[in-house]
Amino acid sequence: MSIIFTNLKHFGITFIILMTGVVAFGLFIGADAHLSEDKLAYKLDGEVHVFYENKTLVTNILKGNKDDGYYVDTGYHSEDEKLIITVPFPLDNSTFNVTIDPEITTPDTNYNDDASIIALSDIESGFSAFRDFLVIHGIADTQLNWTFDQGHLVLVGDFIDRGASTTQVLWGIYKLEQSAKRAGGKVHFIIGNHEIKTLQGNYQSAHKKYFYIAGMLGKQQYQLFDDNAFLGRWLASKNVLEVINNVAFTHGGIHPKITEFGLSLPDINHIVREGYRKLYYTPTLETKESFLRSSTTGPAWYRGYFKDDLSQLEVEQGLKAIEAKAVVVGHTLQSKVNALYNNKVLAIDVKHPKDYLFSFPFRKSEGLLIKNGQYFRLLENGELKDI
Repeated sequence: MSIIFTNLKHFGITFIILMTGVVAFGLFIGADAHLSEDKLAYKLDGEVHVFYENKTLVTNILKGNKDDGYYVDTGYHSEDEKLIITVPFPLDNSTFNVTIDPEITTPDTNYNDDASIIALSDIESGFSAFRDFLVIHGIADTQLNWTFDQGHLVLVGDFIDRGASTTQVLWGIYKLEQSAKRAGGKVHFIIGNHEIKTLQGNYQSAHKKYFYIAGMLGKQQYQLFDDNAFLGRWLASKNVLEVINNVAFTHGGIHPKITEFGLSLPDINHIVREGYRKLYYTPTLETKESFLRSSTTGPAWYRGYFKDDLSQLEVEQGLKAIEAKAVVVGHTLQSKVNALYNNKVLAIDVKHPKDYLFSFPFRKSEGLLIKNGQYFRLLENGELKDI
């Protein structure tokens, strides 16, 4: 018996040592575990999608529940009608209202003023983390009404996928845009690679509930964001790269080879926008179109600041091509908001908390503040720190 006990003891100690090593390695490489998912993630009552049908806006609102069954409440609205929708957030049983403007325009690519800039990236369908960050840093109230005066809020891509609150996040951004515009501020929604994936109908990273939502609406999943969908048309109007007060904002980065094509900022955005709904493949002969839409060299995808052995000169070469003094990027995960290459690259992709998911280790949001030419980390508790 003592031999069995001794062997079990040794096995237990060995198992604990091995598991401790696995956990330590996971923490070292930035891995985390989603330990449980709240069933509220699948509460669909009130989920709202808006579609174009000729000159009519059609609202489709899911009603009901799993036990009693579902139905779709469909409404038809003229373009002249003031259309207000209510967007539910099941996690805390809250709602917010959005006023729809059927006219969608493409944003400018360059802005110059003295206003402060706050940038955030890679929210990945985490509405609660997004809303709470806005509130604590004085950008908006809990109903997403703008409180940031003439400031710029830059959303640096990947605000969708990998979570159950994609529509809440998108409607929230849309409301912020409208509210900021009325107050003299500006929301800049920069398209990331996951927004492009969605526009192309690639839903490998989407929460599975959207597959069922599309079916309940009598549609295929890609139709939730195609050109007949309000959110799809609005997403497809956005830029992949903008320069604000001489600082560039793009999801991935600026490949130094971009100088070879002699393109203006509007040219770059036009070429990438034209490919939002086209599947990318590597051609035998590289063109400016393939370079900018590529999943390795395109501004929505590029990881060279972190994966390649770039020189300071090469980084500045890319910035010079778009007349920017620095660039803010997401896409490549950081342990905190970080400055690289003598403050020429500001990396802001951190692990934000997830709606409905309990994760280990705990996640904390961060963002970037640019004020009077200086850079600061914004923490989720409201603190401001030097970078």
